[in-house]
Amino acid sequence: MTPDSVPPDFSREMGCTTADLLAVLPKALSGADLRVDAQASKAVANFGGAVLELSWQSRPPRRIALLQIPVLVVHFRYVGFDAAGRHAVQRRFDLATQRGGG
Repeated sequence: MTPDSVPPDFSREMGCTTADLLAVLPKALSGADLRVDAQASKAVANFGGAVLELSWQSRPPRRIALLQIPVLVVHFRYVGFDAAGRHAVQRRFDLATQRGGG
C-alpha cells in the first residue's frame, strides 16, 4: 500500500463480526480518542484534529461447503488527513485486524 492508495472515503468487506471489530478497535486505532456507538454501528477516532469515521453493516456469511465466514462491510471516512496520514492509520488498522496466515 502506498500513501496515494488510501482514498479519503472507501468501503471494504472484512471477514469478522461486529464483536470482533469492536474488540480490535482500541489496538487498531491506538493513539486516538476513540468514541464507539455500537448500537448505531459507528465509531469516531480523533487523532488531534484529524478524524477517522467508521461505520459498518453485517452481511450474510459466506459459505464454502461446511465453512462459514462472517462478513462485515466497513466504511472508512478520513477527514483532515493528508495521504501519508491516511496511509499510516490504515496500515496500523490493517496490521491489527489481520488473522492467521502462514
